[in-house]
Amino acid sequence: MQKLVVLTGAGISAESGISTFRDNGGLWDNYRIEDVATPEAWARNQELVLDFYNQRRKQAVSVKPNSAHYALAELEKEYEVTIITQNVDNLHEVAGSSNVVHLHGELFKSRSTKNPELVYEMTSWELKTGDVCELGSQLRPHIVWFGEEVPMMDVAVEIAEEADIFVVVGTSLAVYPAAGLVNYVRPNRPIFLIDPAKPDIRFKPNMTFIQEKATIGMEILKDRLKGIS
Repeated sequence: MQKLVVLTGAGISAESGISTFRDNGGLWDNYRIEDVATPEAWARNQELVLDFYNQRRKQAVSVKPNSAHYALAELEKEYEVTIITQNVDNLHEVAGSSNVVHLHGELFKSRSTKNPELVYEMTSWELKTGDVCELGSQLRPHIVWFGEEVPMMDVAVEIAEEADIFVVVGTSLAVYPAAGLVNYVRPNRPIFLIDPAKPDIRFKPNMTFIQEKATIGMEILKDRLKGIS
């Protein structure tokens, strides 16, 4: 089977109702990134950070995958699919995708503040002060905050290098280091970019741009893939 690698961003989850920090009226409107999504914010106001991610989880449990998520899961019947996502929600998994790499962490997991290798599945949307790991240290959201290293980036690079087909869905390729993954795809491999806004990148001969939102773009992609199978 051909290896189909898909990089997904906020655009695919936005169609399910997940707020992005660019949305007007979304969760991020009430918070500054510096106050809730940095190591310094955690050190300064742990309660505020916990509350922010509790609200994000509460929102996430109320939404469902959309047709773009399901389309990616369906492609596993014909391809060896790996999804590299910048999203922290679990909508890919809920839709049935079996191989998902989360670059920026996972909303429904917590981890130890003493040993980052201790990661736990969450059974509810709420994480509180006093919730501790087996070592007795406070649990924090299992999220890669601004200013922190992206631990899964090396894995993602290796996956991109092995892609037979590379697809980008719902991201403007403006957030690094994830945006740089397209540069690791071999020159003779097709790259499909699905997003309403044309990314500000140097286009290459192997790139095809589908200027649509994720749900519509995935339907177009399925037809395009028939021609290169």
